Amino acid sequence: MIRVAVVDDERLVRSGLRLILGTAPDIEVVADCTGAEAVERVTAGGADVVLLDIRMPEVDGLTVLRRLRDRPHPPAVAMLTTFDAQEYLAAALREGAAGFLLKDTDPEQLVRAVRTLAQGGSVLDPGVTRTVIGGFLAAEAEATATDAVRALTPREREVLALLGEGLANPRIADRMGLAPSTVKDHVRAVLAKLGGLNRVQAAIVADRAGLVAGGPPGGAA
Repeated sequence: MIRVAVVDDERLVRSGLRLILGTAPDIEVVADCTGAEAVERVTAGGADVVLLDIRMPEVDGLTVLRRLRDRPHPPAVAMLTTFDAQEYLAAALREGAAGFLLKDTDPEQLVRAVRTLAQGGSVLDPGVTRTVIGGFLAAEAEATATDAVRALTPREREVLALLGEGLANPRIADRMGLAPSTVKDHVRAVLAKLGGLNRVQAAIVADRAGLVAGGPPGGAA
């Protein structure tokens, strides 16, 4: 079972997400709570994936994200956001968020996203892609990232393109016909050559470099 925690200051949102995720046979919602309770409840429930509201009145999502990332075995965290939270997105990306989802994400897409996150992949809702890219890749950073992509080997560029699709290592291994351990080594090398980026940041770079075919990075595949 994939253990999920939902952290949002609105009870209605938490109830709705719990209801949606409860329809999936392989997903269990082990906690739904506010930001003030989040770290304790997430840890107690042993959550694999956390859906975390980016803006909350008592303890905001960025603070919760930092605290969770400091845990010995942190869960994968996807930020729940709306279109008017632009100033928070780049900060969450730098803090290690594994993805961004709009609160009105389609139920089937939400379930797929949770499964992708649990496998180590990343998710980036098309509705926030342009904002995240704009906030993360300023002109100078974009030029640096583009130069780094050019320095990758053809095999590494192929790996980066699949990271751009939000795929976890097992899916990348299947697509490339490689052993998971080999893919793990390639992913580690790609992220290092891109300056120590995380998977979501690498997905954004892949999209900007034109490596992602047929849509924005991180679709919940």
